Amino acid sequence: MNQPFSGHFTYYNDVGYGACGTQINANSEQLVAVSHELWDSSIGNPNNDPICNKCLKVEYSGKSITVPVKDKCPSCPRDHMDLSLPAFQALENPDKGNVYGATFTFVDC
Repeated sequence: MNQPFSGHFTYYNDVGYGACGTQINANSEQLVAVSHELWDSSIGNPNNDPICNKCLKVEYSGKSITVPVKDKCPSCPRDHMDLSLPAFQALENPDKGNVYGATFTFVDC
C-alpha cells in the first residue's frame, strides 16, 4: 500500500464524524477522505480499518503535504482523493476544483 501512485484530488468541507470514528472539520483542519476502494470491506466496523492509522503524502507541482486519513470518499475511484479545504489550499487554489497530476503515497503518521 505504500507504493506511490498517480491520481487527482478535489476538496470537501464537511463537519461531523469521519469514517474513522473521530470528529472532523474539513473546513478548518488538514485531512483526507480516501477512496472507498482502498478500505478493507471485510472489516465490519470502518473505525477499525488499518487505513485509519495511515497518513497520505500528496505531491503536486513541486509542493508536498502529509495529511491523516480520517474519512472515506464513497464516490471516489481508487486514484481520486478528497482533501479537506485547508489541505487543498496548501497545494492549489480551490477555484481549480479538480486537480490532476498528483502523486500519492501512504505513510505512517
